[in-house]
Amino acid sequence: MTDNLFRGQLVHLAADEPEVLAKVSSRWAQDSEYFRLLDSEPPILWSEKKHKEWIEKELEKDSSDNFGFMIHKNDDNAVLGFIALFALNWNHGDTLVAIALGERDHWGKGYGTDAMRIMLRYAFQELNLHRVGLLVFEYNPRAIRSYEKAGFQPEGRIRGMMRREGRRWDWLMMGILRSEWLQLQQESG
Repeated sequence: MTDNLFRGQLVHLAADEPEVLAKVSSRWAQDSEYFRLLDSEPPILWSEKKHKEWIEKELEKDSSDNFGFMIHKNDDNAVLGFIALFALNWNHGDTLVAIALGERDHWGKGYGTDAMRIMLRYAFQELNLHRVGLLVFEYNPRAIRSYEKAGFQPEGRIRGMMRREGRRWDWLMMGILRSEWLQLQQESG
């Protein structure tokens, strides 16, 4: 048990107001590398106002199968990115997770792995899920290493799913089961 379910060693998860989300989201979307690692679709540049409208519309929807949080640094509360569980299937105890760090100078420093560990704790301890899965682009080895550190296992690949940079890339499927997560908790003691 932890003192704060939403706090890790480096970061904590929080809900922010749409204005805050729109401001950082519109700034991050200007970085084509961020968008290339986040989404398979071509980048679309939206204004801060358009981001805010979209966020507010999303927040109005039923959220029983979607749990999203912003990632904040513990030391100065800076907003680094977002993480979300989505496509949650309560009958089977299964969900997908998405994560992105928008602040480039914080990439590769363990913030994403820490946020993922918090989200897995939430998924398995609070929501009592059986499995958390994700899709990652094969050209993102930094993310793949981070997911492996958090306990995700390779589950398959969708070959040649995406065209980028004049070639075809695979989508990799990864997942972690509750039993695997519990084993990791025991080992880390």
